[in-house]
Amino acid sequence: MTETPNPHIIDADTLTGEMRPIRRTVVSLGSNLGDRFANLQGAVDALADTPEVWITNVSAVYESEPIGAPEGSDSFLNAVVLFDTTLSAARLVDRVQAIEDAFGRERDGVVNAPRTLDVDLIVVGDRRSNESWLQLPHPRAAERAFVLQPWYDLEPDAEIPDHGRVADLLGKTGDQGLQRRDDLVLANPA
Repeated sequence: MTETPNPHIIDADTLTGEMRPIRRTVVSLGSNLGDRFANLQGAVDALADTPEVWITNVSAVYESEPIGAPEGSDSFLNAVVLFDTTLSAARLVDRVQAIEDAFGRERDGVVNAPRTLDVDLIVVGDRRSNESWLQLPHPRAAERAFVLQPWYDLEPDAEIPDHGRVADLLGKTGDQGLQRRDDLVLANPA
């Protein structure tokens, strides 16, 4: 995947004059607690309200069974949001965690615990990171139909850096019980 609209286009910060590239960013949204749909829509709205973030597309909503979650966990609603941004990856991490916190996300240390909202950075342009606080591309995105299918719907030619084409990856994962929910449509503020 290349940075769009063009990795050579830059945006000057009006206060500092710093030049920053515009990067295509993909985030995955998920919720399996509370009003799941309202949580997803709230995340889309919060991203749209973020300075230096320009949403370009929002996927259909999918329902999926939790993967590796504690027994008895409810199913997730999932979606993918594409946007362009001049924010750094570190600022994006801060922003998505603030959005999760605003929707009551609790981080209790239980792996794959049920959550009101999960906002994962999947790719930020062609940026790569293997820090404990940020792994890009997302280390498990290439294995998860609930990320790949909504993204494929929006960008059939998309690629995950170092992993390959989303279409090919989706072919390997299968649908993993994923169900499209055409009765739930997220408003796209773009």
